Amino acid sequence: MITNYILIDFENVQPKDLSVFDAEQFKIIVFIGANQKKVPVELARALQPLGSKAEYIQIIGSGSNALDFHIAFYIGWLVKQDSSAHFYIISKDKGFDPLIRHLKAKGIPVSRLLGISNRPLANPKNKIMPVAQLRDENNISLVKSTNKKSSSEKIKIIIENLRQRGSAKPRTVKTLSSTINSLFPKKLSDKELTVLINALKNKKFLTVSDANQVSYIVKR
Repeated sequence: MITNYILIDFENVQPKDLSVFDAEQFKIIVFIGANQKKVPVELARALQPLGSKAEYIQIIGSGSNALDFHIAFYIGWLVKQDSSAHFYIISKDKGFDPLIRHLKAKGIPVSRLLGISNRPLANPKNKIMPVAQLRDENNISLVKSTNKKSSSEKIKIIIENLRQRGSAKPRTVKTLSSTINSLFPKKLSDKELTVLINALKNKKFLTVSDANQVSYIVKR
């Protein structure tokens, strides 16, 4: 199951109710300013029911971008621990956007949302809603920019993601197909997946055995 990390810029957005994220696939991190000596009662009440799924982090130091840098660091740190995770920054600060564009180019699913009203939701079966149902800070469907990528751009995203996985790369065609599908908002057809996997084979990034076992070629 994919983990959705909700990173809240509390200096910019102050949600009073986080109960909608009380599901297994969500983890909440609330970032508060260095000069905020006490946790607001509303925040404490919102976090308490979520137990270990939520935490707050008080940043160190002050400055116009201090909190932004802390969020950027934690995204990088969490990606190293969970390369399949999705990230949502809750903030009205457009200063995050260049970082988000860079991370997306690296195949890391991250978006900035204006508030909890634009949240990713769990459906009745407790699964992740498709990213296509979310809208970005300009109220544009998040599916647009990714779905327009060419095959070569998709291959670049896939290779970058697989390299980040280290020894945890998928070892069968089935799991590789699932991994590739998780990188793009719109589910790919079997034909599209076959084309992408064949392209990875042609680039000599991997090989597929007759038993559909996947092996990765080490570049020296």
